[in-house]
Amino acid sequence: MTEVEVIMEAAKLNAEATKSLAMAIAAGAGMIGPGIGLGVLFSRALEAIGRNPEASGKIQATMFLGLAFVEALAIFALVVGFIVKFG
Repeated sequence: MTEVEVIMEAAKLNAEATKSLAMAIAAGAGMIGPGIGLGVLFSRALEAIGRNPEASGKIQATMFLGLAFVEALAIFALVVGFIVKFG
């Protein structure tokens, strides 16, 4: 291999490593918010059910709706990570 071929191969490997690192950062940073959100959501829902057990049906329905929205944000972060890696 010539010196130019070696440099080109190193540049390709560096680009792939950078894409992998960017994917990990994008997906990881995007999961922090939904993780905290889920913790707050469930803790507040359990607290509300503990204070007013008669309203548990309404609270659980609202909690599951919030769960769906928060999980959608986590999935979007994962999709962005894959777009960074393979796009």
